[in-house]
Amino acid sequence: MRPIMFHCLNLSVALAAACLLTACGEPPGGPPPAPGTPTVGVMRVQPQRVVLTTQLPGRTSAYLVAEVRPQVGGIIKARMFKEGSDVKAGQPLYQIDPATYKATYDADNAALAKAQASVKTARLKADRYKALMAIQAVSQQDYDDAVATLGEDEAQVASAKADLESSRINLAYARVDAPISGRIGKSSVTPGALVTASQSTALATVQQLDPIYVDVSQSSADLLRLRRAMARGDLQKSGANSAKVQLILEDGSAYPLEGTLEFSDVTVDQNTGTITLRAVFPNPTGELLPGMYVRAVLQEGVKEQALLVPQQAVSRDGAGKPYAYIVDSSNKLQRRPLETDRAMGDQWLIQDGIEPGDTLVVDGQQRAAPGVDVNVEPWSPNTQASTTPAPAPVPEATPTASN
Repeated sequence: MRPIMFHCLNLSVALAAACLLTACGEPPGGPPPAPGTPTVGVMRVQPQRVVLTTQLPGRTSAYLVAEVRPQVGGIIKARMFKEGSDVKAGQPLYQIDPATYKATYDADNAALAKAQASVKTARLKADRYKALMAIQAVSQQDYDDAVATLGEDEAQVASAKADLESSRINLAYARVDAPISGRIGKSSVTPGALVTASQSTALATVQQLDPIYVDVSQSSADLLRLRRAMARGDLQKSGANSAKVQLILEDGSAYPLEGTLEFSDVTVDQNTGTITLRAVFPNPTGELLPGMYVRAVLQEGVKEQALLVPQQAVSRDGAGKPYAYIVDSSNKLQRRPLETDRAMGDQWLIQDGIEPGDTLVVDGQQRAAPGVDVNVEPWSPNTQASTTPAPAPVPEATPTASN
């Protein structure tokens, strides 16, 4: 019994020693924070001139659109264009069978010649009766009848000229020309098809794509905000460049040519609460096609005393409200609630909460608390403050003694 008790006593002493060694070693959570004043990376907030822009979604639309419709009826004899090609104004597109319109034109031309011949005879008779009436060789009634006949024949000439012009126009309408210059789409008819005057279905559509329109929508609330900001003097017009617009295409690439803002609607859409803005862009290569989704970058104005801070300097509380840390003149950390305007690249445009000349904490604020003393060192976007503690060394595995 005594050897067994002695063995248990030795085991208890060994366990106690092991527990003491474990308590003296590193805790499970790692080493305690190093003592001393924390160091933070700071920057001096300085006002700067910033051109404010906004991105608005929009769609492209053709500068001019003309639906080609026949103005006379008949059978299509020929189509004289290639679908999808560029056409010039006045270029022949379709030929309608002109036979009936040519016959009508010839008949009206003959009627005009007949009416002109009748006028010539009536004028000679009226002149002869006038001379005879002077010597009382004819009665006044005969002379009046001759003058009236001349007037009727002259009216017939005028009517015949009008009929001839109408038939000439119809004959010309048998050839359907392009109303504008642009790119023509697919044809809805082929040779041999019967068309009617002013039919509802267009034969084809011609669209002018250079230049091209870009229609974008802006909320009326944003428009009011901009006007009030300019009225207060917070924003200023950017001069001659205020009407310039840039374009971002569907794939995220930038359109190389710059456009101009041409039109702003005066009515707010009751369903969406937006107004329509129209910009014009040059499109010499036809890269922009009607109906494409784009984003237009419009210049709102210039903020002369804008305060921009790195986004990493701004944190958010549990309610989602932004805040930042400032180092005061006593090198103590202060927490400031912020009011941000918008993100500009990797920076926030600050509307309220920071003043020019403040020392803003950009890096290391997570290792300090408001009211504590801190050491400061300059921060730049290319260099991080050297305040990150070195990672704790991983302890080597201790081999387990085999039983």
